[in-house]
Amino acid sequence: MRVGIPKEQVNGEARVATTPEIAAKLVAGGVRLLVERGAGERSHYTDAAYEQAGAELTDAAGALGCDIVAKVRKPSADEVAAMRDGAVYVGHAETCDEEDPVIAAMHARGIAVIAMERIPRISRAQSMDALSSQSNIAGYRAVIEAAARYGRFFPLMMTSAGSAKPARVVILGAGVAGLQAIATARRLGGDVYAYDVRPETREQIESLGAKVIDLDIGEGGSGEGGYAKELSDEGKAKQQALLAEQLAKAHVIVSTALIPCRPAPVLIAEDVVKQMREGSVIVDLAAATGGNCPLTEVDRVVTKHGVILIGHTNYPSMMPSDASGFYAKNVANLLDIMLDRSGDSPVLKTLDDDEITKAAQLRAPT
Repeated sequence: MRVGIPKEQVNGEARVATTPEIAAKLVAGGVRLLVERGAGERSHYTDAAYEQAGAELTDAAGALGCDIVAKVRKPSADEVAAMRDGAVYVGHAETCDEEDPVIAAMHARGIAVIAMERIPRISRAQSMDALSSQSNIAGYRAVIEAAARYGRFFPLMMTSAGSAKPARVVILGAGVAGLQAIATARRLGGDVYAYDVRPETREQIESLGAKVIDLDIGEGGSGEGGYAKELSDEGKAKQQALLAEQLAKAHVIVSTALIPCRPAPVLIAEDVVKQMREGSVIVDLAAATGGNCPLTEVDRVVTKHGVILIGHTNYPSMMPSDASGFYAKNVANLLDIMLDRSGDSPVLKTLDDDEITKAAQLRAPT
């Protein structure tokens, strides 16, 4: 069984789908691993390290022509053209469109598409949940970005020259990214408040030492699979109005509110930004899907009404070594349930025979 690891081609992407440490385990398990030369250099993993782990170095065509191709980001049309008919793609699909041309091209070639963001959130799949592992990193890095841009201390600081009050930090959304943002902001000494439309997150927020922002909007926001669902128009309006006072007092806002395959909910109106203190910071992790603040600009850091807005869309790539390490483990654990190792060499199991790979497959529209 040949597994290929191509170099990522998306501009600015520094991650790689496996690391030398995980490569050694895959090879020990009977996999023939082909890694494109330079695939790990932006994550600080050398070709020599992959060779020492037992992987074979190859070119892009060699990596893409394997039985299983593992990537971080959605392949380009050229990369799909280089894959072999009947192969298996493992990686992010980055689409909600059933007629996405790249996915359609893979289906036309009989290539099975295992979308890492579609891994079901069940106990068995936790070790394969790339969405969570990468969101964890995003939440951490978002707070680091905020602290670097904020022109004041995060913690209470007392010196002979005077004292500084701690930053008032508000985290919007208590999913994986939001909870990590809370934990990081608390470790930095911030005075942390958090809000989530799902009432079941209250205990998690409080367990990390943050204060819960309670809003009575008249409806629940809990959706399927642990995600938030979209509120009614009336609920959205009430939510914005009730949140405004809390947000206007914040010095740092880290906003993580997302709804799968829907535009991000607007939580930070322009009027709120106008009321914030000069030099305050908003980190909008929903920038790629429209932003929780309408003033956010995708992949840019801008200042509007005296407030710094950070619209980066790929925080894990800012920490490529650990992000790649987490992702590589997710992929390796997924391969463990995809491959039958009972014989002389691993063979691919029927993907529909396991609830995880069955749920994660993107299928051609019927």
